[in-house]
Amino acid sequence: MTRTAAPSRPGPLEFEVPPELEAHEPPEARGLSRDAVRLMVAYRKDLRLVHAAFRDLAGFLEPGDLLVMNNSGTLPASVPARRTDGTQLELHLSTPLPSGQGPVDLAKPAGAEPQVWVVELRRPSGPDSLPFREASPGETLALPEASAEVMEPYPPDCGPFEERPKESRLWTAALRLPSALGPYLERHGHPIRYGYVTREWPVSYYQTVYAMEAGSAEMPSAGRAFTPEMITELISGGVDVAPVTLHSGVASLEEHETPAAEFYRVPEETARRVTVAREAGGRIIAVGTTVVRALETVIDDAGAVRPGRGWTKLVVSPERGVHVVDGLLTGWHEPRASHLLMLEAVAGRELLELSYRSAIDRGYRWHEFG
Repeated sequence: MTRTAAPSRPGPLEFEVPPELEAHEPPEARGLSRDAVRLMVAYRKDLRLVHAAFRDLAGFLEPGDLLVMNNSGTLPASVPARRTDGTQLELHLSTPLPSGQGPVDLAKPAGAEPQVWVVELRRPSGPDSLPFREASPGETLALPEASAEVMEPYPPDCGPFEERPKESRLWTAALRLPSALGPYLERHGHPIRYGYVTREWPVSYYQTVYAMEAGSAEMPSAGRAFTPEMITELISGGVDVAPVTLHSGVASLEEHETPAAEFYRVPEETARRVTVAREAGGRIIAVGTTVVRALETVIDDAGAVRPGRGWTKLVVSPERGVHVVDGLLTGWHEPRASHLLMLEAVAGRELLELSYRSAIDRGYRWHEFG
């Protein structure tokens, strides 16, 4: 992997995921441990692909390498909603409205002022749900013991399609709750899920074993397969592990939409360990696209990684390139996901195409439980 921008590329990667490759339930429901899922290791230098089990990861890393993990935990961020005409919807909390403040305080008591969130509205459609774009600014949705006033499309000047400039997939909404948000979601929320997950699973199935701070609308799923025993094995073998925090918003991005702003935190100690590993010749391996976004946000003009926190709007693309990470551990992404641009920046177009073609041919499973 190079730390410079990639040359010009063809159009977006196009492929179809056969329905039988959708992971409908966590591997534990299939009698597997978390770390028993499959692992493909792809090498950019010689376009080599190696197929293994996730629990074999330590064999592909070297002493001095640094794994950077996102310690954000997953919220039960989907809440049933109802319009005044009786239309049933699901309100998906994405992120608090980006501001100069930090992430939402889940324990903050409800007050006179509502909490303003970026949300997605979806309408049930059989076993799946579809984006609901017909909301009107100013209308109030009924939530369990609470309400949400739709404010405006997000971002304010969006309307992701020019021919429908007043329709948006994301909105800002003012939430009036009877209690702090954390306890409210424990009572009334459930994990965001889509049609390929055929039943509801407890929020514990949507957490990594190293999650420390709840705040993500959807699970940063690249690290789901880690177990405490695996992490212990890596550290005992000389592989360092360091945290960042990036609270991911809704990931059901459609029509090649770019990700919205997300809150991140790169601690001073993590920035230091990245610097030490790079100076010693170790590789920086990001566990998930969220980690890439956080690390690439805090690099300075001299190429050094600095501690930082705030809201990042960075979009990592082949044109921009990557400047911090040497490798990426990630799941398989949808054909229209903007994450594919980041994968191409890290892996290169040729290796990306080879990897996805092999994943389909060999029956790798997709989505957060794949």
